[in-house]
Amino acid sequence: MAFIKGIWRILGAVKDGLVLLLLLLFFGLLYAALTMAPTPGSAVSSGALLLDLDGTIVEQPAEIDPFSLLAGSGPQTREYRLADIVAALDAAKNDAKVKAVVLDLDGFMGAGQVALSRVGLALDSLRAAKKPVYAFATIYTDDGYQLAAHASEIWVDPLGGVALAGPGGSRLYYKGLIDRLGVNAHVYRVGTYKSFVEPFTRTEQSPEAKAADTALAGALWQNWQDEVAKARPKAKLAGYMADPAAAARATGGNLSQAALAAGLVDRLGSEASFEAHVAKVAGEEADASKTGFAAIDLRTYAKAHRPADDGAIGVLTVAGDIVDGEAGPGTAAGDTISDLLYTALAEKALKALVVRIDSPGGSVMASEKIRVAIQSARDAGLPVVVSMGNVAASGGYWVATPANVIFAEPGTVTGSIGVFGILPSFEGTLAKIGITTDGITTTPLSGQPDLAGGTTPQFDAVMQMGVEDVYRRFVGLVAKARDKSPAQIDAIAQGRVWDGGTARQIGLVDRFGGLEDAVAEAAKLAKLDPAKARTYRIEKQPDRIIRFIEQMREGDEDAAPAARDLLGRAARAQRLWAMQAVGDVRAMLAGNGVRADCLECRGLGAPKAATREDAGVWALIMSALR
Repeated sequence: MAFIKGIWRILGAVKDGLVLLLLLLFFGLLYAALTMAPTPGSAVSSGALLLDLDGTIVEQPAEIDPFSLLAGSGPQTREYRLADIVAALDAAKNDAKVKAVVLDLDGFMGAGQVALSRVGLALDSLRAAKKPVYAFATIYTDDGYQLAAHASEIWVDPLGGVALAGPGGSRLYYKGLIDRLGVNAHVYRVGTYKSFVEPFTRTEQSPEAKAADTALAGALWQNWQDEVAKARPKAKLAGYMADPAAAARATGGNLSQAALAAGLVDRLGSEASFEAHVAKVAGEEADASKTGFAAIDLRTYAKAHRPADDGAIGVLTVAGDIVDGEAGPGTAAGDTISDLLYTALAEKALKALVVRIDSPGGSVMASEKIRVAIQSARDAGLPVVVSMGNVAASGGYWVATPANVIFAEPGTVTGSIGVFGILPSFEGTLAKIGITTDGITTTPLSGQPDLAGGTTPQFDAVMQMGVEDVYRRFVGLVAKARDKSPAQIDAIAQGRVWDGGTARQIGLVDRFGGLEDAVAEAAKLAKLDPAKARTYRIEKQPDRIIRFIEQMREGDEDAAPAARDLLGRAARAQRLWAMQAVGDVRAMLAGNGVRADCLECRGLGAPKAATREDAGVWALIMSALR
């Protein structure tokens, strides 16, 4: 018996060893697959570079929860990094393998105006190099058409058209509902134009906020019209946008023919006809299940032509909401970003720092943590240059204050120098169902804030004074950075949001220019040759397993079916509107301390995918309504 037991133990050990060996082999192969960097030209055949933008263009794609991704429950919106698209287009300009560039905009969900303009500039450069650019969509809306205007040929499906709306629209105000529910929204704020709290305190937009928003929207819309008119002079934009119904009636209600008559598109045709046309230039695709022309995948091509990431100019990205604690890419977490910068300053021989900002702001504490880290780079002797993307407002401007030079674009949204705090209490709600509170206090602040019994006047006074003190500090930081008096900054602050052109005129930014201009300026200040200066991206790298899962997801063509016709796109807009309501409710309930945040900025960039938390709140709301 002992002999049999011994044999069994040996067999068990052999089995365990084999399992361990197979696991090691699997993960070794996985590691090798993940660490193999594509060499320029690898896996890239001859054909048309296909920009099938079935999602949004962002400054920094968000990190996806791997468990949600594997379960198919994570956000389905794909995000394309702006820098990757620009690098791919720049490389394609002189690549003989790339015969043309194709913009498939059927699933495009938008981007900020600065990002769209930068891609448009790269497309113009391609056309100047005699590379044709073809665009196709069923329905073109503002963002998609801003890109398509830079194409050599614009195609639209005969069942589609061009629907240009311009910035604007309504938002929800909850004051009436809050009053009916008995919720008391305690608001502490500084800034005549700080409208973030208005949905909870008013039933309509304040005259000051409406005037500021009207001016901002007008400036951004003029920038859009100027760019499109320059890229496509034959487009009769003014008449088409002034009375789209008349344009449609002139063609018997045929929207595609109306767009053709107005010079907004060049050809009407199905997707199959469009692909056959491109195939005459790019060649045919051997696999009939794919596109009708030889296509070069954007992600593969971008990876093969990504610039070296070993330079002496650090590029720190502050993208997304500014939040406390830690978070992955796509969210500007105070601890994460400051730690990344401190590590880079300690371990890399950096000569200069460029801070790329694309954020509407958020937590004051997190903004200050990031600002202090950036200031430490300047205190160490590194020149600091800020490059503003689509949005660099409120907390996004707070983190820009250590800069030697600030670059922005005419379409950048910035300013919003103001702060606020919001705290709900539910004494009225509880009273409606017969619940009251009582207790004892030893000081005016005992038990405060009491979310069930309400706040005291003393507590409210202390909170308001705290918010005012933070505002004075914000104004002081800006005044010192811009070499102005606090009174001069206060006059252009008060929470007001400015377009980049006006911000330059009033001294909130120094020059117009993009990220490349900021890098060149940083090199110049560091006494480096701008033509030879290379960058080092200071960014949290995604886990290798997450990268592997995301690569698997990239091949899933059915992950996010796009709404193609006009009504389908309207339905998608309704879903975004519903998620806005959920986000508003969560913002009020969460509190999240004193904030330097910008309400107006949140509808100006790429649509943000709903989080699992938002989806959960929405499910609760819908179940309550059934």
